[in-house]
Amino acid sequence: MKIAFDAKRFFHNTSGLGNYSRDLVRILSQYYPENEYLLLNKNRSERGKDIFERPDVRFVETSKGNLSRQFKMGKDAQKVGAQIFHGLSGELPLKWGKEPIKKIVTIHDLIFMRYPQYYSFFDRKIHLWKFKKAAASADKIIAISEQTKRDIITYLKVPENKIEVIYQGCHQAFKEQQSDKFIQLTKEKFNLPERFILNVGTIEDRKNLLNIVKGISGTEIPLVVVGRKTNYYKKVEAFIRKNKMEKQVLFLEGVSMDELAVIYKLADIFVYPSFFEGFGIPVIEALFSKTAVITSNVSCLPEAGGEDSVYVDPKSFEDIGAKIKFLWENESERKRRAEKSFTFVQKFNDEPIAAQLMDVYKKIL
Repeated sequence: MKIAFDAKRFFHNTSGLGNYSRDLVRILSQYYPENEYLLLNKNRSERGKDIFERPDVRFVETSKGNLSRQFKMGKDAQKVGAQIFHGLSGELPLKWGKEPIKKIVTIHDLIFMRYPQYYSFFDRKIHLWKFKKAAASADKIIAISEQTKRDIITYLKVPENKIEVIYQGCHQAFKEQQSDKFIQLTKEKFNLPERFILNVGTIEDRKNLLNIVKGISGTEIPLVVVGRKTNYYKKVEAFIRKNKMEKQVLFLEGVSMDELAVIYKLADIFVYPSFFEGFGIPVIEALFSKTAVITSNVSCLPEAGGEDSVYVDPKSFEDIGAKIKFLWENESERKRRAEKSFTFVQKFNDEPIAAQLMDVYKKIL
């Protein structure tokens, strides 16, 4: 099979959509190297170099010019003989040639429909238009959770039989055991406390960091935060200053993937009370790291967390604080939940996900 991917995010996105794109191509190449995987984009970066230098993966430079991704990339895929085109981030090209090609699109979430207050009017209109176009022209839609599947049916009016749910995995670093020396170096580099709770993700309204900070206010529980700052950070910082929590909350920057994997493993508890997610990869990362998880009882987070994570009402900082305190003070309960969750999370391993993807590709042809 010859499968083409819209590789814009693969090469130029450092977080969610980029990680999804790189992991998907990596696992397909690892378990099904008999196929040819084509990464289409106007240019490439060094990101994902270990993947696109494999013999079965090839970079294909697409036509230059404004809007070439929308109007030329599809035809470029057909010219190089691709049998399937897979849009990895909710979009598909708008123009195609006469050569036969099957189209698949992955839709991660429709947060802009559920929570319009987080998006500008213009962004909402553009997103909806693109997603509707992609959903209409796709032969098959991949949703990354049952929650996203329900939203696609509700908001995009797509028939259920057109959608397959295939979960995401996470980066290999979280499944590996880093050396004692590297663990020690990471501890020293970031001056990590002996014990701490962890939050990972963009510091924005939807991820709800402020309610974690409010939840631990008045305790001595250290919180380590890893994530890109947005304007919302100022609100969190103001609360920290007002309540003299500067030494209690540590913000880290410039963290590599391997360092992040170590930080997850060192944390006593991973806390992720997001209001809404397409899937919630940080929860999976924590479970692979054998770290107990506290997350929200809403959207798809129970799908990612399984029955041994602890669930909270994200709107209630009192609930978040009480559950943190309970786990913080109960080592045996933390370990029990972490061990059971580690068994649960194996279903998000690379091999079963690669098999499900390959099954969709074969069926569509």
